[in-house]
Amino acid sequence: MTDNRERLRRFVLAASRWSGVARMAGPHLSGLGAILMLHSVTVKPRAGLGLNDHLSITPDFLDKAIADMKRSGFSFISLGEMVEHLSSGRRCKVATITLDDAYLDNFTEALPVFESHAAPFAIFVAPGLIDGAIQPWWEVVEGLAMIRDEVALPASVDGTALASASPAEKLVAARHLCELMMTRVPETYRQAILDEMGGRQVATSPFMSWDDIAAVARHPLGTIGAHTINHYNLARLDEEFALIEMRGSADIIARMTGIRPQFLAFPYGHMKAASEREIRLAGEAGFAAAVTTRHGTLHPEHRDHLHALPRISLNGRYQEIGHLRTMLTGITTFANSRRRVVTL
Repeated sequence: MTDNRERLRRFVLAASRWSGVARMAGPHLSGLGAILMLHSVTVKPRAGLGLNDHLSITPDFLDKAIADMKRSGFSFISLGEMVEHLSSGRRCKVATITLDDAYLDNFTEALPVFESHAAPFAIFVAPGLIDGAIQPWWEVVEGLAMIRDEVALPASVDGTALASASPAEKLVAARHLCELMMTRVPETYRQAILDEMGGRQVATSPFMSWDDIAAVARHPLGTIGAHTINHYNLARLDEEFALIEMRGSADIIARMTGIRPQFLAFPYGHMKAASEREIRLAGEAGFAAAVTTRHGTLHPEHRDHLHALPRISLNGRYQEIGHLRTMLTGITTFANSRRRVVTL
């Protein structure tokens, strides 16, 4: 099913470009530009079952993407400058680069690309991932399915055993585990479940150290933003706990770097993770702006929705400049949501 959807999306992207529809839509839908969303940037993506391929792009593709956008008239500005730009209402093509989760390769492989283009960037940090208190569960469940012929679920979940001997079974098992982690396992209990399943034995992607993060915070191109403490889905927490996760992440980052983050990225960031309540809480937590994972270009109207800014994903499954050009026209924003301006 997922593979079919991916093929359909690629076809629609290509058809929009080849037919000229994207080019014609651009002046009406592209708006002021975009906030780009990245995760991992590396020449050696982690071996897996394909579940997390979308989270990794190569430094070469990143370099080509920035260069192509520059040639088409984009200026790259910091997230703080983007907020000011939206508030001013000025009309020009601008872009901001953001990276979620603070993978180590952001520092070792992506930073040289940003420096070569003098392109500002922001990295959103979840202290729990940095300190190792929590693991990136989306990678752990994939790793467990890869190394085992059977994955046993704890009795507290449902106690069943998932066959994962063949490649097809491994993929089915990993997808089932992902669904359980997102919907049935409480956010605060997820790491305990992973530990019970042996998740600590599975090698996971390294994240930046606090020294790396502090270096980025001091870098003339760098901005460090908050990503909650434990990368929880805030919509699954009560209001007080959600606010603690937001404010607490800023407190920890400020203590570790000496600079308090002004911006937040909602973990997961989709409609079931960042809705009206979470948007309101981000403002109450003191953040100047917040970004979601909703797909969309930026428009002057976003000055009234600074805590619900959409982004364009540089997706590892769509590493083609033509796809990026199409998305930046805004045609995919309208196709996805039937709206020109995406907020909630």
